[in-house]
Amino acid sequence: MNTTFVCGHKNPDTDSIVSAMAYASLRNALGDNGYVAARLGHLNDESAFLLKKFDFEPPLHIYNVRTQVKDVEYDQPPLLGKRVPVSHAWEVVQSDKGNHACPITNENGTLFGMITAGTIAEADMDSAATPHVEDIPIFNLLSALEGRVINNEEDVFDSVSGDVMIALPTVGDVSDNLKKETVVICGQQPDVVKKALDAEVNCIILCQTDLPETYLGISSNTCIISTPYDAYRAARLLYQSIPVSRIADTENLVTFHLNDYLDDVRDTIIQSRFRSYPILDENERVVGTLSRYHLLRPNRKRVVLVDHNEMGQTIPGLDQAELVGIIDHHRLGDVQTGYPCFMRNEPVGSTTTIIATMYQEHGLMPGKQLSGLMAAAIISDTVMFKSPTSTPRDRRIAERLARIAGIDLEELGKEVFSAGQSSGKTVEDLLKTDFKEFHIADHKIAISQITTMDSASFIERKDEFLQVMGTMKANKEYDMILLMITDVLKEGTELLFLGDEEIIRQAFSDQKVENNRVFLKKVVSRKKQVVPALALLWG
Repeated sequence: MNTTFVCGHKNPDTDSIVSAMAYASLRNALGDNGYVAARLGHLNDESAFLLKKFDFEPPLHIYNVRTQVKDVEYDQPPLLGKRVPVSHAWEVVQSDKGNHACPITNENGTLFGMITAGTIAEADMDSAATPHVEDIPIFNLLSALEGRVINNEEDVFDSVSGDVMIALPTVGDVSDNLKKETVVICGQQPDVVKKALDAEVNCIILCQTDLPETYLGISSNTCIISTPYDAYRAARLLYQSIPVSRIADTENLVTFHLNDYLDDVRDTIIQSRFRSYPILDENERVVGTLSRYHLLRPNRKRVVLVDHNEMGQTIPGLDQAELVGIIDHHRLGDVQTGYPCFMRNEPVGSTTTIIATMYQEHGLMPGKQLSGLMAAAIISDTVMFKSPTSTPRDRRIAERLARIAGIDLEELGKEVFSAGQSSGKTVEDLLKTDFKEFHIADHKIAISQITTMDSASFIERKDEFLQVMGTMKANKEYDMILLMITDVLKEGTELLFLGDEEIIRQAFSDQKVENNRVFLKKVVSRKKQVVPALALLWG
């Protein structure tokens, strides 16, 4: 099931948080499972208070929707333990031609190395040039040869080592080449077996012969193994009995993690030479392998934007995601798609109003707690229906939600705006709580807004605000930065600004501008009153 993130804008206000939660709840209730409410920043005091009041957990905090390795349908080949024989590794690699390599893991699932068909073939060629084996575990050897040890049960053998000799009938005496560090492979040759036992060679492998009946139960320092295979195949399987860890590639491996971003991975792969790359989880355990062709058509994250539709306010990496829909009540911005998507944009005071309407259209009533939270979001974004963006529909919807929740709108409004009075916070935190960037013509501006029932306590900190605003203006190269301290009781806004004072005079011509401050009567909306006034001057 694909997850669809429902995201509000950066520095989210209550409407942004609640509209994301309400829409995700609506889609999931209608059977479109996998919708998850998300936020792009920290909760402000008002939102935190309301979520606690109505017993909700904050939405998931996400930082971007860039495509990650975990979004790719990567390969999941068998994971081989480092002690399995090479013969088994060869069977695994050959069983699926699509997998170019198999990860070799430690017992805890972490990566030990990688094995490929080429690695196994190279080791096989080396064995032809150097007929020697070292410390082959006896269990590996018996498994590969489908053999059994015929010695006395009290004889214990853990491994086999030595130069490998296939004893064929020759003119010379085979005993001339026998020494303790030798592995003898022979057939129906009792004289060779006797000489090998006398020389106390490390191991004798009896191939397709009835000699095991003769030596069954013998006590000897030489390990005697019986196998149904012929001498040639037994010799090949002998070399393939070594643990795969001995030939696996373990140096200079390039690995990726599930959370790595695909564009970073792509850059690394271009500069390397491997065909498959191990993928690790957060505990460094191997979960699969990645190849170049996986980068061609990755699964992109699905996103629904609520309460905004501008790139400057949205989540980083949106260009790598699949934009499923937009629900908003602001002007149309610069978000673009290469394909049609659902969009609903209405001139109301709150995005939550639009989503509450969608509940009605689907014949679905939100629960008591969610209704209360949605009513609070509408009150917050319409400034208790005093904002010029507010419509009769906002009020009707909020009243209906309040009835469902069993609460009084007036009392709720007082709680909402009292919760937002955070005069004890640092000016940096206050400025960033509800902060938005705008691009109007060739001008880059930033507008922060604090909605309160006591603007005086904030105006007392005017100099602090202007100092921090000056730093932000210089660092971000804003043409203008403004702070709206909107007073619900006064039904107006104390505006602090840095930038061209003449622009402020022209935009709000009937107001007195003095010392980077002006009181704007009946101005409570950033998007409906402040931004349009500036846009009118700048075109």
